[in-house]
Amino acid sequence: MPAFKKILIANRGEIACRVMRTAQALGYRTVAVYSEADADARHVQLADQAVNIGPAQVNQSYLSIDAIIAAAQKTGADAVHPGYGFLSENAAFAQACEAAGIVFIGPTVEAIHLMGSKRLSKIAMLEAGVPCIPGYEGAEQDDETLAREAERIGYPLMIKASAGGGGRGMRLVTEAGELRAQIRTARSEAQNAFGSGELILERAVLQPRHVEIQVFGDQHGQIVYLGERDCSVQRRHQKVVEEAPCPVMTPELRKAMGEAAVKAAASVSYVGAGTVEFLLDASGEFFFLEMNTRLQVEHPVTELITGQDLVAWQIQVAAGQPLPLKQDEIRLTGHAMEVRLYAEDAANNFLPQTGHVLRWEPALLDGIRIDHGLVEGQAVTPFYDPMLAKVIAYGATRDEARRKLVRAVEDCVLLGVNGNQRFLANLLAHPEFAAGHATTAFIAEHFHADPSLSPQAPSPAELASAATLLYQAGAQARAHQPQLAGWRNAGNAPWRLVLKHGEQKYAVELAVQQSGSQPRLLASVGEAQVDVQLLSHDGRWATLLVDGIRQRQAYHHDGQQLWLYGHNGNLELLDITHEPVNAAGAASSGTIKAPMDGAIVDVLVAEGERVSKGQLLVVLEAMKMEHPLKAGSDGVVRRVQASQGDQVKSRQVLVEIEAETTT
Repeated sequence: MPAFKKILIANRGEIACRVMRTAQALGYRTVAVYSEADADARHVQLADQAVNIGPAQVNQSYLSIDAIIAAAQKTGADAVHPGYGFLSENAAFAQACEAAGIVFIGPTVEAIHLMGSKRLSKIAMLEAGVPCIPGYEGAEQDDETLAREAERIGYPLMIKASAGGGGRGMRLVTEAGELRAQIRTARSEAQNAFGSGELILERAVLQPRHVEIQVFGDQHGQIVYLGERDCSVQRRHQKVVEEAPCPVMTPELRKAMGEAAVKAAASVSYVGAGTVEFLLDASGEFFFLEMNTRLQVEHPVTELITGQDLVAWQIQVAAGQPLPLKQDEIRLTGHAMEVRLYAEDAANNFLPQTGHVLRWEPALLDGIRIDHGLVEGQAVTPFYDPMLAKVIAYGATRDEARRKLVRAVEDCVLLGVNGNQRFLANLLAHPEFAAGHATTAFIAEHFHADPSLSPQAPSPAELASAATLLYQAGAQARAHQPQLAGWRNAGNAPWRLVLKHGEQKYAVELAVQQSGSQPRLLASVGEAQVDVQLLSHDGRWATLLVDGIRQRQAYHHDGQQLWLYGHNGNLELLDITHEPVNAAGAASSGTIKAPMDGAIVDVLVAEGERVSKGQLLVVLEAMKMEHPLKAGSDGVVRRVQASQGDQVKSRQVLVEIEAETTT
């Protein structure tokens, strides 16, 4: 029976923190690994020991099997928990742990290898009698074979990367004329993302629910299922909301899907935590999609409705203990729902965001669980996935859990980097979702015009509140400089501030109604007038009376920059009142800037070259994604200030284009 005392967590962020919490509660010592970019990260601070395993780039740190094995040997860690992502489903890593005499807290090498291939796993599932979507999963991969099989399957159909996930290498084909071009694109994406261009074809199941079954096996041959999770709300094939139980589940369907999932796991003698994913159509028919041989991001919703700690189960199973419960002892109670808090700008095509976390105050409410890896002051870098935290709610009913989750998402204070809170809150409040009708087509069909998906100007109340805080900060500064106290060169004229949000400027005039420690001001923003009184402020929270309504406002003030936590989340304003008139317009409309910190993958133009509007100029890589930067107008390239391989900062000028003029 394997025994271990110290667990190394081969991961970072919220999942590393979450695994440590349970491991330490069970009495195990923990070891964190970290890259140079994560030296001050929360998971490093929580661990008993921590080892630097290399530079920020994942292939030189978190994906370096040799570095992680060396860290385990150096610290005496005799077990490794891989979390999810990174090396969690890497058979070579599990094999390396085994070779080094280190317990891998996960399934066998053989199970990881088989289930890591959509093609091979589907063949195994068909042989095991698990319902599968009709399609082609053969070894012949030439275009002619795929075209012939597509005709047999019929349209619409899905092309999928056999080794893939996260929507990469996945294409919906609605007619034969699109097939070959889509095969080429999917194969290229799959090769670049996973090192394998192998594809499978499947009949498209339109508007299904994405339902997954949590399974668990031990080393004594027992396998159970712990209910299901509905992960239907997705964007670009990536999950946005996960909940348990599924809103349309019946006891009979749960039993059928659960038994099919156990059959799938038993076919590979599965040990540990795993998830069997299915597509469920409107008729109640379900089809095997894939099996994930790891803990899922969304495992907390299963924990909340079963009352079980799945990480504890993983550790106990890896130590050779039997499963804590038999199938007939597992109970599902209440409803749980989870969303993922990302550093991204939903109003700008979900562009990942980088920067520093200036304020982070998770909403610690009754029935709310927040798994996160954040500390104030830490950098959100371009090197890793932009997920910052998971917000999970539990209630007696689905609507109670949903209601609590909306409030928790809105109440989590995140300043310094943009988050997707408004997008999540609006989605959870949507009538179609609230009614439990959402399928995988929900966002495209019902949510594509939501205000959270387009830029929103600050409201007059937000601008007035910001101006009031800036006015008071200025008043305090003047009070500490007696020679300036009370000095104005314009008599009783209103104070005029100019605030900048993004590229837009807003003028705010403040008429002082009452000065002192609780100033009262009348703010004019365009045609709107807002009565504001600042009742208290401490550098983190302010209490204001805005048009007679008292409210608390989270904020962070640093020099000319002010961040407010408002209705749309993080609101960054720059005080440019005293900026020279021509400074703001110095950059021409043809300036191409980096939208975030990242690495230059390619520069496709040279100085002196003519370009046209929409032409691809630079490719930037950040947060595991490539971002194309295109010309905003016709013109001539005057300066190129970046080269392939350069690390660049957010808003750094990369290319300058002089717009063409006509005579």
